[in-house]
Amino acid sequence: MSVDPQGPVLVEGPVEIVLDDGTVARSDRFVVAVCSCRRSRTYPWCDTSHRRRERADPPPEDEHEDRNPR
Repeated sequence: MSVDPQGPVLVEGPVEIVLDDGTVARSDRFVVAVCSCRRSRTYPWCDTSHRRRERADPPPEDEHEDRNPR
């Protein structure tokens, strides 16, 4: 198992996960990305939704912008 603080938990498969409601999610893949942010539309599997939520750097300031308007 591999845990990425900004991403999913990678687990060697096959994997069975028991969800809160008692249903079982199964995957036969060699490595499974399990969502740890709960933003995934395919929860409990990661769909990289965590990437879209990161804040982008602010746009660079325009060098020609008048910073002292009158």
